[in-house]
Amino acid sequence: MRGTGFTRHWRMLQIVRSKSGRPNVQNVTLLFEKWWGSGVLHAKVWISDKKDMYIGSANNDWKSLTQVKELGIYFADCPQITKAVEVYFQNLWSLSALNSTTYTKVAWDKQWQVSRKVPCWSHFLQPKERCRSPIPPSVDISYTDGYPALANPEMIDVPLETPGYKKSTQEHYLSYLSFAPPEVTFGKFQADEQGWVDTIKSVKVGGIVRMNTMDWLGQSQYGTQTVYWPSLSSAISEVVFSKNATVRLLVAYWTHFIPNTENYLKSLLYSNILCASSKYNHCGGKVEIKYYMVPGYNETGPAMSPGGAATGNRYPDFTRVNHGKYAVSDVRANIGTSNLIWDYFYTTAGVSFGTYSPSIVSQLQDIFEADWYSPYTVPVEPLEASV
Repeated sequence: MRGTGFTRHWRMLQIVRSKSGRPNVQNVTLLFEKWWGSGVLHAKVWISDKKDMYIGSANNDWKSLTQVKELGIYFADCPQITKAVEVYFQNLWSLSALNSTTYTKVAWDKQWQVSRKVPCWSHFLQPKERCRSPIPPSVDISYTDGYPALANPEMIDVPLETPGYKKSTQEHYLSYLSFAPPEVTFGKFQADEQGWVDTIKSVKVGGIVRMNTMDWLGQSQYGTQTVYWPSLSSAISEVVFSKNATVRLLVAYWTHFIPNTENYLKSLLYSNILCASSKYNHCGGKVEIKYYMVPGYNETGPAMSPGGAATGNRYPDFTRVNHGKYAVSDVRANIGTSNLIWDYFYTTAGVSFGTYSPSIVSQLQDIFEADWYSPYTVPVEPLEASV
């Protein structure tokens, strides 16, 4: 299963068909804009034999696997976790076979204050306006508007063995999965936004939250109406103020860097000024932000100009970027597929795996620290406090 991607030339990509001599291969394209008005199939999940699985940032192409800095997690012989992700995959597969015109409505989204297209079983519609979901395991709580955070989201109690890291250990700690968009979640599994927010808030008093993303915006990017999205920035400020935590954020700087990203990052750094703004504040936390620049990021694109002249570019377009998406506190790790922008949580397919396993937490901390202190980072300068 695949989405249209950003090129929109999806008809040109229909290369895996039964008539090509592979009758055992099924291939579908899911057009998210027909269901949510915008969005793509951005989840990167590979499942094999109902027990082996990969979740991470890497797309399934040569560029991603050789020219892009990626991060993911591989599960070997783990049917308990794989089974749940397969249900999510099947939900998306089912959507591709349905008539979106029949199963979509325009909702006034009270949570985000916009009118937008949603599946007709969405909780952003009033209960009397909703249809019965054609996806049997979907969440169905009739009295709920929107998708608020679950008090007790589904946790998976399965031992995880992490070989190859210092020593092989088998640990028994809780793990979880989270999914986007919320209309395709099921059972008591949480929406993907909650997985990220709860990871930030899991930090201990005086501890450190480490976050890595390609893109960061405190708003939407692709919809016709702009949504202001404070969910992650609010969670960060909360732990800075209330838990005296340090939050370190690593954001990719690359050819397709979103221009207004820096404004949002500087507004996040303003928490440091607010934290120390009053003698009544007992606030010892802080936010630190750096850009990560993969060497060659400014040498990507076509090798030749339309006129035939050499451009000097050494790498393909949409490469040479830190593409990983993860967060890790002192006690909890969250490895996902979504950029940290509103659209990726409400109109785009995404998956996260999270765990309290100390071995995975420490591995992710070490990966982050290696990048944070590498020569490829540049600090984001803060806003100056007014005199």
